[in-house]
Amino acid sequence: MMNDATTSPEPVHDDAWGADVDAQEPEAKAPEPEAREAEEAAAQADEAEAAEEPRYSLDELARLSGLPTRTIRHYQSEKLLPAPEREGRTARYRDIHRERLALIGRLQDRGLSLKAIRDVLRRVDKGKLDLEEWLGIGEQLERPWTEDRPQLLDEDELAERLEGHRPGLTAELVEHGLLQANETLPPTYLVASPGLLDIALRLESAGVDVTTSAEALERMRKHVRKAAEDVVEHVVDRAGQGFGQDPEQVTEALDALPEPTLDAVRLVFTREMERALRSSSERLGTALGKRRSERDDDG
Repeated sequence: MMNDATTSPEPVHDDAWGADVDAQEPEAKAPEPEAREAEEAAAQADEAEAAEEPRYSLDELARLSGLPTRTIRHYQSEKLLPAPEREGRTARYRDIHRERLALIGRLQDRGLSLKAIRDVLRRVDKGKLDLEEWLGIGEQLERPWTEDRPQLLDEDELAERLEGHRPGLTAELVEHGLLQANETLPPTYLVASPGLLDIALRLESAGVDVTTSAEALERMRKHVRKAAEDVVEHVVDRAGQGFGQDPEQVTEALDALPEPTLDAVRLVFTREMERALRSSSERLGTALGKRRSERDDDG
């Protein structure tokens, strides 16, 4: 027997949202008049500022930046510059283009190719790179690790530096590049590395002639240069993994790098010199005996 009582229907739900059909979302409120007026005022201010900003022709931009027009066109073709505005058939540039050209020059001074500069600028424009932090790291990489700087000596200063050494030494130092004689009146001498000159003089006082010490220093320079390049390549490859999760950590690591690196070079090279000398002791004795025999025969 059927129940004559009617039952209330269950509320219908929207399957997609799980909400009652009758429960409508409140409509988004229109911006308050004050907020709308503030937005319009800000937009008008931006337009006014843009209208007041100077605009330049290509020739004017070239004159202001100190670059040839063909260079600016080349940078545009390489997508290093934002597109200029157009007034009919005339291109118009703004201060952003001047700033970008100056930035390209800074990056070129750091040895970057145009392709590398384009990649850097693209990452900056996308917000993936803080340029000032990146440039700060670059400046830190260029910071010298030593105070050994070229010096210019006159004859009296050179004589004081070589006091107590044998005659003819100046010519040998010039021959091996430890001194560079300038044809001036009065004569002057350029010392590319005062530190290496001092090392050569100390060795000369110990009985090691300039030819031997200068050639040994050059061999050392070649091998150390290759070792330095290998180590730097390894460290760069490890950046973001073994250290330097962010620019601040990279800066801290670079600050700490010189002292332990120089200590490591001194320690490793000293041990390798000890090993090489021990293994060469027999050859050294044989060579000395041969020279002594040759002198006896000449006598």
